[in-house]
Amino acid sequence: MNDTMKGLKRTHYCGEVPNDEQEVVVCGFADRVRDIGNLLFINLRDRTGLVQLTFNDETDRDIFTKAQTVRAEDVLMVKGDVKKRESVNDKLKTGQIEIHVKDLRVLSRAETTPFEVTNSDKVNEELKLKYRYLDLRNPKLQNNIITRHNIAKVAREYFYENDFIEIETPMFMKSTPEGARDYLVPSRVHAGKFYALPQSPQIYKQLLMISGFDRYIQLARCFRDEDLRADRQPEFTQIDLEMSFVDEEDIQQCVEGFVSRLFKEILGEDITLPLPRLTFADAMNRYGSDKPDTRFGMEIQDISDWAGKTDFVVFRGAVENGGSVRAVVAKNAASVYTRKEIDKLTEHAKGIGAKGLAYVRWVDDAPSCSFNKFMKDGELSQMLSAVGAQKGDVVIIVADKDKVTLPTLGALRLIMGKRLELIDESKHNFLWITEMPFFEYDDESGKWLAMHHPFTMPMEECIEYLESDPAKVRAKAWDLVLNGVELSSGSMRITDCALQEKMFELLGMGKEEIEQKFGFLVDAYKYAAPPHGGMGIGLDRIAMIICGAQSLRDVTAFPKVQNASELMSQCPAEVDQAQLDELHIKINN
Repeated sequence: MNDTMKGLKRTHYCGEVPNDEQEVVVCGFADRVRDIGNLLFINLRDRTGLVQLTFNDETDRDIFTKAQTVRAEDVLMVKGDVKKRESVNDKLKTGQIEIHVKDLRVLSRAETTPFEVTNSDKVNEELKLKYRYLDLRNPKLQNNIITRHNIAKVAREYFYENDFIEIETPMFMKSTPEGARDYLVPSRVHAGKFYALPQSPQIYKQLLMISGFDRYIQLARCFRDEDLRADRQPEFTQIDLEMSFVDEEDIQQCVEGFVSRLFKEILGEDITLPLPRLTFADAMNRYGSDKPDTRFGMEIQDISDWAGKTDFVVFRGAVENGGSVRAVVAKNAASVYTRKEIDKLTEHAKGIGAKGLAYVRWVDDAPSCSFNKFMKDGELSQMLSAVGAQKGDVVIIVADKDKVTLPTLGALRLIMGKRLELIDESKHNFLWITEMPFFEYDDESGKWLAMHHPFTMPMEECIEYLESDPAKVRAKAWDLVLNGVELSSGSMRITDCALQEKMFELLGMGKEEIEQKFGFLVDAYKYAAPPHGGMGIGLDRIAMIICGAQSLRDVTAFPKVQNASELMSQCPAEVDQAQLDELHIKINN
């Protein structure tokens, strides 16, 4: 029979027991028990930290005997007197004191756990996720979840102070799949019809601007049925905002104020404002990515002018066919990147679409070059001088269309930067990526698709190219990037219903499809709309970076795994036939 709490009330959390001598009542999980004969110590743990409970020859014998039965993870409630510790533990917040126990209640006894809770870092990931409720007792994970809570708290306080109104938008909405697949929810009342869980509150927040709410904020749950990665879960939270009577600069300044406040309050770090800006085109040309990690250099260099004049058919052919030849220089990397290591880079390059990789590895007085036999006297030296390569360096080169050369070198730049330990993990480098392309061409469907979403406003000087040259159309859209991770996307919205209909048509929608999917939105704009725009900031991703975590799983209480299932509750799962009949659903095996 377990004890009860009757007659006791908690006075302090474990990690917040004061240093002065007084009587306290604390509760938590037994973390570690040390029985050394006439002395017994129990470290008691809750979400604030640890405190040492002490049982000695002055302790009531019945209480001492009961303490000897305590095992790791038992739930305890304790009353005792705070005393100074003889051996101080400077690693502990409460390392100066201990509690001499006068009353011990064992509220719940734990079976032997499948792994040691406070040492779960070395445990198989699947086992930890199966017993997620135990893993969440780990102080590191608890601190991550609490940090996430604090981020949400700062967000609400900041946006409230800046006149935003928090409004909840529907979780059941109409399916309008334009990007990732929707999660669908069948309707019992409307046979054969479905709701969709929101990929974002995009349409509703634009309607709120038309409704006159001016500044909207929501910590919105969003759902996307797409393949998972370390920085992607099927359900996630956005700090979602929309503003009226503003331009791009107003929105970006508002968000800059938020990230500045956030990093100051959570990490005590000052973020220099305004944040740096790069156009999409510049980011791709310099880093081969629209979310570049700017904590290290190794920027991409265009050597097409030189390459087009050589006799090397691979280089010259790429230039003549409208592509480019580009290079990355890894300083002092020749000792790390042996021929075998460069072969691994080559295989990686091929795996992401490149035909191959040319290289120069400069170890001895004369550099070793994979294409040296195609070079005339002085040509190689000319290129090495142009890119700033010296003895000890490695130069990697890709020749192809820009859509191949840039992302390939961008990926290799990151791999090499990590391998060469060039990245300062203590840095937080924010970056705005602006002037995003409006359209991206999909080779599979042979169509131009909206890169952001179809409600994004094109830049005025690009509107003339909407039909004649979609590749030239840039959008009033931007991303906020932190250390190579996209935190947020934003844009100004189309407010002219005729232009909105035209954009839908350019994306291949007929009038009937426009009416069926977005008729209510087009109609709403007929009744006048203020200029407006907004953003969605990934709460999960910013928490991951602030916590120094490697995966969203580490900042999500109950995450999904690669196949979008939850190992603990074993969902998704089959349902009863009666439930399927109510929803008019038949399963085809």
